[in-house]
Amino acid sequence: MIDIRPVANIIGKLVITLGAAMALPMCVDWWAGDPHWKSFLEAAILTMLAGGLITVATHDVERQLTMEQAFLLTASIWAVLPAAGAVPFMVGQPGASFTDAYFEAMSGLTTTGTTAFIGLDALPKGVNLWRAFLNWFGGLGIIVVAMIFLPVMKVGGMQFFKSEGFDTLGKILPRAFDIARETTAVYVALTAACMITYILLGMEGFDALVLALSTCSTGGFSNYDASFAPFIGPAEYAASFFMILASIPFIRMVQLIRGSAQPLWRDIQVRAYLRWTFYAIAAIVIYRLLWLDAMHPLDVIRETTFNVISTFSGTGFASTDTTLWGHFPFALLVVVGLIGGCTGSTSCSVKVFRYLVLIQAVKTQLKRMHSPHRVFPLLYDGRPLDKDVVDSVMAFFTLFMLTFGLLIVGLAMTGLHPRTALTGAWTAIANVGVIWGPELSPNGAVTDIPTAAKWMMSIGMYVGRLELLTVLVLFVPRFWRG
Repeated sequence: MIDIRPVANIIGKLVITLGAAMALPMCVDWWAGDPHWKSFLEAAILTMLAGGLITVATHDVERQLTMEQAFLLTASIWAVLPAAGAVPFMVGQPGASFTDAYFEAMSGLTTTGTTAFIGLDALPKGVNLWRAFLNWFGGLGIIVVAMIFLPVMKVGGMQFFKSEGFDTLGKILPRAFDIARETTAVYVALTAACMITYILLGMEGFDALVLALSTCSTGGFSNYDASFAPFIGPAEYAASFFMILASIPFIRMVQLIRGSAQPLWRDIQVRAYLRWTFYAIAAIVIYRLLWLDAMHPLDVIRETTFNVISTFSGTGFASTDTTLWGHFPFALLVVVGLIGGCTGSTSCSVKVFRYLVLIQAVKTQLKRMHSPHRVFPLLYDGRPLDKDVVDSVMAFFTLFMLTFGLLIVGLAMTGLHPRTALTGAWTAIANVGVIWGPELSPNGAVTDIPTAAKWMMSIGMYVGRLELLTVLVLFVPRFWRG
C-alpha cells in the first residue's frame, strides 16, 4: 500500500500557506475600512488550523517521494486546495454555497477563469483580490508541476522534456526548491512588469494589481462583470503581450535571464505558437472586415488580437461579445481554445507540443505509405522521438477528446442548452474560461445552471488542468498496491 503521510504532510503545509495568504486581501479590506476583513480573518484561522492539524499529524515521515506518491500529491493538491480557497467565499461575501465557492476556487486555481459569481463590481476589494490570487497561485503551481513532476511521470509525452533545463529524475523534492525559486522569480518579475504597464496606461493601482495577477497566470478573473471591457484601448495590446509571454515555456525565460537567448528563438514550439496565433488573428480580422464590421480597421485589429490571444492562451478575458462576430470566428475560437499555449507555461488545454508531434507523426506515416521500403525517423525539432513519447501523446489525445465528448453529454443531460453544454465542456476541459449559452448570467457566470452541471464542470477543470492521465492513473487498482 502507498504511504499517504508524506503527501498529506506537504498538502497540510500548502493549506497553511494558502491560509496565511488570506492576510493580504484581509489587509486590503481593513485599509479600505470595509468590515469584511473580519471574514478573511475567520477564514484564515480556520484554514491554517486545518492545515496545521494535518501537518502535525504527519510530521515524522519520510521526505523522499516515490513515483506513486508524486502522482498522488499532484492529483491531491488541485482537489484539496480549492476547498481551502473556497472558505472566504462562504464565511464572507458573496456568502456562496459550498458548490459555488468550490467551483470558483477550482476555476481560480486551475486558471480556468469561469465564474459562479455575479455583481463582481460590488464585491469587497479583498474578495476580488483573493480571486486573482487564486489564479496567480494556480499559475505558479502548474508551472512547477509541469517542470518537475509531469516529465518524470511521463504524462502525455512530457518525458520528452526531462532534459529541458532541469533533470529531476529520481530526485523530485531536492530539485523542486531550486526550480520553484527560479520560476517564481521570473513569474513575480513578469507580474510586476505587467502591473506597472497597466498603471502607466491609466489603470488605478488596485485594478492593475488584480488584472496583472490574472493576466500573467492566464487565469482571466476580473474584478468587473464586464471583464476587460472597461479598459478598451492600449491596455488590450499590453495584456495581449503579457498573455503571450505567460504562454511560452518559463524555462526559456529562465534561460534568457541567465544570458542565453538562443533557446527561446530556436524553440519550435514557441515559433509554432506565435505563427498559429497570427494566422487565427489574421483570418478573423479579414472575415470581419470583408463580411461583418463597420468598425474602423484598427479597432477591428485591436479587438480581435486581444480576444483571440485571450482564448488561445486560455486566459478567458473578454473585451466584447465575440458571439456577434459570426459563426466562422466562433468556430475558430473553439479550435484555438483546444490547442492552448506551450508546455511549461501557465497556459492550458492540449498544448502546442502535442499538436506538433501529431502533425509530424501524420507526415511520417504518409511518407512511409508512399515509400514503404525507406526508413523515415520521427523527429521533433531535429531530435528523434521515442516510441513511448508518441504513444503517450496519442493516448492523451484520445482521452482528451473522449472526456470532452462525455462531458458534453453529461452537461446536456442536466438540461442545459446544446450551446451551453458544448462551451461548458470546452471551457472546463481546456481551462479556457469563456462560456456562452442562454442559461448564463449577463456577465457569463454559471450561477443559474444546475448544481450537477457545476460539479461536472469542476471535475472537468480538475482533470483538464492535470492533463487527465495524472488523475486517471489513481483509478487503476494496481497503482494502490505500490
